[in-house]
Amino acid sequence: MSLPIFHKAQRHPERTAIISDNRVYTYGELLQAADNFAQLLLQGESDLAEARVAYMVKPGFDYVSTQWGIWKAGGIAVPLCITYPLPSLQYVLEDTQASIVVVSPEFSAILGDYCREKGLRFIVLRGDLPEMESSLPELALERRAMILYTSGTTNLPKGVVSTHKNIAAQVESLLQSWEYSAADHTLCILPLHHVHGIINVVSCTLWAGGTVQFMPQFEAKKVLDLFLQGALNVFMAVPTIYFKLIEAVETMSAEDRNHLRTRLQQFRLMISGSAALPVSVMEKWEKISGHRLLERYGMTEIGMAISNPYAGERRAGYIGIPLPGVSVRLVDEQQNELTAGEVGEIQIKGDTVFQEYWQRPEATAQSFTPDGWFMTGDTAVVEEGYYRILGRTSMDIIKSGGYKLSALEIEEVLRTHPAIADCAVVGLPSEEWGETVAAALVTKSDLDLATLNSWMRERMPAYRVPRQYLLVEELPRNAMGKVTKKDVKMLFNA
Repeated sequence: MSLPIFHKAQRHPERTAIISDNRVYTYGELLQAADNFAQLLLQGESDLAEARVAYMVKPGFDYVSTQWGIWKAGGIAVPLCITYPLPSLQYVLEDTQASIVVVSPEFSAILGDYCREKGLRFIVLRGDLPEMESSLPELALERRAMILYTSGTTNLPKGVVSTHKNIAAQVESLLQSWEYSAADHTLCILPLHHVHGIINVVSCTLWAGGTVQFMPQFEAKKVLDLFLQGALNVFMAVPTIYFKLIEAVETMSAEDRNHLRTRLQQFRLMISGSAALPVSVMEKWEKISGHRLLERYGMTEIGMAISNPYAGERRAGYIGIPLPGVSVRLVDEQQNELTAGEVGEIQIKGDTVFQEYWQRPEATAQSFTPDGWFMTGDTAVVEEGYYRILGRTSMDIIKSGGYKLSALEIEEVLRTHPAIADCAVVGLPSEEWGETVAAALVTKSDLDLATLNSWMRERMPAYRVPRQYLLVEELPRNAMGKVTKKDVKMLFNA
């Protein structure tokens, strides 16, 4: 059976699929290149039979044709981060037991010696491959398709195994919700070893018959220049990128900003994801572009699960409502299902949920409830039908004096203060309170602590914090030899 993404691509071989390295590639050229690469991988064999193929390939046509070729040959695609040092790459190669490694020429020096020493088949991409006529394996949707690695915040990174069925479910859910079409022309500036870039940007756009334009390295001015050229109509990025684009726009003349705004208003969709979007960034971008960014929620293990609506109210500070085909619930620490207004862990069920952690059956079992719900570890509340993330249960939820405080929510309040440029809130161990709330603040100007103390009390009544105190510290010179801005460490006693 031909995988859905290939079947759909065959319908319009002459349409533009990819723009990269100043070249335009059609769907026909992409399919042919993928077929050629699949034949190279197979070397006369009938099926890779889920052999792991790791690839360190720069974003663009070669990346997609390599990924598609691995799938067509029956292999499991293992994308490698192109900025990782050898020890991090080595960990992924050894954990997946990859037998084949594919690289762009610029990365051959990083992995060449290691692959030769370990006896791994090492392929360096060097231009077009000759066409070979031979049959390719029939692929069931239940086959393993890809292994992506989690961030490893609590332990070593784990390989998240997705099947072709998982990927198809993730893509089709987004196509329905965000209304992708063949008219979409999107810019890919995201890393391609994470689900955001691989699924939301590349796979969804190509599934719909649209065009993906690649920019291997992000540069704010170049992105704005592309916006002005008029071809793009969909843009997806992380909050940091929007922050940097806003900084670049603020250096433009009023005339140029107006011209940019006129162009951006012609976009169909702009999305922010992969991290919490500060409300201040959303509001600034809306003034610049006329677009209220669509914020959504997903993970490597589940793809996208919750999203603000494409055609409907997009609420600042909220991740939205469950996507089609995705079941969502909130539970307490005893796994009791909660109702609206109660704080609990997000749990997910559906075909979009990954199959397993690679060769970690215990970790896989521990991540699911007995009745099959995936435990995300994220805490949220439902308010008027919309989910609002309060933070990572293990990191962003601070348990102080019997209260569950959201570090993300406290950060949002702090960022609205006119003297505060940025902040980060964490919980510090406390014998008396369990944890106290600590915030490191980067200030724009001098800050009167007594005034800030009163200001925060007025804006955070829900926390019922009867006593607060502030401690100001001058940070030392950093590793670059520059003096950092004065930071404020603010401690609340709950």
